Amino acid sequence: MTKRVAILQSNYIPWKGYFDLIASVDEFILYDDMQYTRRDWRNRNKIKTPTGPQWLTVPVVTKGRYFQKICETEIDGSDWAQSHWRQLQANYRRAGCFAEIAEWLEPLYGCHYTHISELNRSFLAAICGYLGIATTIKSSSDYELHGEKTERLASICAQAGGTVYVSGPSAKNYIVEDVFDTAGIRLEWFDYQGYPAYPQLWAGFVHEVSIVDLLFNCGRQSAQFMRFVAR
Repeated sequence: MTKRVAILQSNYIPWKGYFDLIASVDEFILYDDMQYTRRDWRNRNKIKTPTGPQWLTVPVVTKGRYFQKICETEIDGSDWAQSHWRQLQANYRRAGCFAEIAEWLEPLYGCHYTHISELNRSFLAAICGYLGIATTIKSSSDYELHGEKTERLASICAQAGGTVYVSGPSAKNYIVEDVFDTAGIRLEWFDYQGYPAYPQLWAGFVHEVSIVDLLFNCGRQSAQFMRFVAR
């Protein structure tokens, strides 16, 4: 029996490719036992505005040079939530499906979150639910962590009963493929190329923005512009 597994750090309202990767596997594991990295996708993402892509950033508490796991990273205050929702309203209220998406997305900005992992997982679950992605989502803390880098990924995949490990292409820089071969796990590389354009506000199409851009513009038709999402 084949079981496909992917392991990736959590992102704040990630782009459509992140959700296609989730939908392409049987179990998706949030790798939030990893080092928190500043100015990364963990606590921020881009939306489209009349003047081009703009960052939405969740403020977090960092410990300088000390090792800090993603799952240990606390959110700094709560004012950001109202600010983010106001920016989403201002830039997407003219989108065709704004009201439909706002009905379930806006309440998420009214919840209290203490850690970035908690926030990211809450939004992730809500968006997967809307798109009809039924993939099992777990955390790396559900498993024992052994070895370094590739060895750790292969170990987590094996503990999850995975026979196929699906990885994003950027991991080619550090993954040692022989480790998966030795563990009897087939390694597959996910391809993010070839996405079609969709109806988008403002001139100049941009793929590299949060999935909320696609949802606000296309609603229930969003799956037509994705790859592995259940249709």
